[in-house]
Amino acid sequence: MGKIKVLIADDHPLIREGLRHVLELDPQIEIVGEVGDGQGAINLARSMRPDVILMDLKMPGTSGVEACRVISTEMPEIRIIILTVSEDDEMLEVIKTGACGYLLKDVEPAELIKAIRSVMEGVPAFHPVVTGRLLSEYQRLSAAPADEEDGIAALTAREKEVLALIARGESNRNIARRLFISEKTVKNHVTSIFRKLRVEDRTQAAIYAIKRNMVKI
Repeated sequence: MGKIKVLIADDHPLIREGLRHVLELDPQIEIVGEVGDGQGAINLARSMRPDVILMDLKMPGTSGVEACRVISTEMPEIRIIILTVSEDDEMLEVIKTGACGYLLKDVEPAELIKAIRSVMEGVPAFHPVVTGRLLSEYQRLSAAPADEEDGIAALTAREKEVLALIARGESNRNIARRLFISEKTVKNHVTSIFRKLRVEDRTQAAIYAIKRNMVKI
């Protein structure tokens, strides 16, 4: 496997420099760019096509949340790790937009590198506070009426395969490769899954899959 291409998006030059020094210690990681605002992150993502973006939430102009939303929509193969000062009320929102990691800036260097490797393998990397919030969301959905959960029975065999891969954190592009179908077909399946399960996003769909033991956590 080649080097992991990483883009750093943070409006503080000292933070960017510190991250660069940490990541350059790993020979498998290559820093392909640095930027200090959300729109710049979007622009560099389009031109550089990094594997991973370390994204601050609070940046001037376009926020990290909006940048995450745009990048995840246009380039779902890019893994985004939110790296911020403290847990934020927007954490669940930014995860719903497509971020696959959420860490605090006091993370140990070894843990940050481990998180980058994890998201490259399709494994989310969340701070314990975020995990707690996700479990709370899981419990809320677990309390839903039974007739709202019966949508899984309406899924086709192919849709169940797609749902299981969504729950493992796979992007539409990776799902298409695994199942030997087009990315457009995957998008159609995802739309159908959301409608049948009465969910609004991939996070809620993944929770349903986990509840029904379609994947293990």
